Amino acid sequence: MVDDELWALIEPLLPPWPERSPGPRPVSDRLCLQGILFVLYNDIAWQLLPLELGFGSGQTCWRQLDRWQKAGAFDRLNRVLLAELNAVGELDWSRACVDGSHIRAKKGGTDIGPSPVDRRKTGSMHHLICDGRGTPLKVITTAANVNDVTQTLALVDGIPPAAGRPGRPRRRPESALGDKGYASNAHHDALRNRRILPVISRSPNIKGIGKLRYVVEQTLAPLRQFERLAVRWERRTELHDAFVSLACSLICCRRLKKTRS
Repeated sequence: MVDDELWALIEPLLPPWPERSPGPRPVSDRLCLQGILFVLYNDIAWQLLPLELGFGSGQTCWRQLDRWQKAGAFDRLNRVLLAELNAVGELDWSRACVDGSHIRAKKGGTDIGPSPVDRRKTGSMHHLICDGRGTPLKVITTAANVNDVTQTLALVDGIPPAAGRPGRPRRRPESALGDKGYASNAHHDALRNRRILPVISRSPNIKGIGKLRYVVEQTLAPLRQFERLAVRWERRTELHDAFVSLACSLICCRRLKKTRS
């Protein structure tokens, strides 16, 4: 499941095994990552991870996921992949698109709330910003009842700097597109102060905006194909975000392979 190209990118970013850790290392980091990906793709409970696959126990993979997320390995992997895409001209900075997607939360935890679009079932929301070609740049997880507009600036400011070209790493799109849920006068002014043109509809629709915003729907769809992200099981937001970051990295990796083929 972990091909050589992906492993070559992520291996240098993983923290070393603690020297004072009791006992030997259960399995290699690569096998642990394969176990984590198996859970991400199949939404299987950690305790049901098949030992015969050689990935180690679910508890071992869970601990590694927690340790790697705390070390920032997945965020750094996203930056590496965005830099690779930027270097080959595959990031479209002419516009960035924002949107959100609700998911149910089955076990409670942080950043959950009654969903206004799912009969007030307990859930969370993924707020996503992508470039003009649908490459995911930043995802923020909030409670399902958090207003979209509160995340507009957090998404824009959360875009990681993308290196790969001469000059300073780029992180600011020329325009930001979104539906009326992300619109307010104050946020429009704040975007203009950041030299970003707001194209965010305050009315049911702006002529032609749907043709420009469709890419964000095409980005949300692949995220939902990772079964672990269709329903939230992690009580801790940072562990759920680890799966989200890893899924975004896999999407970026696919796009990078496509450009090189």
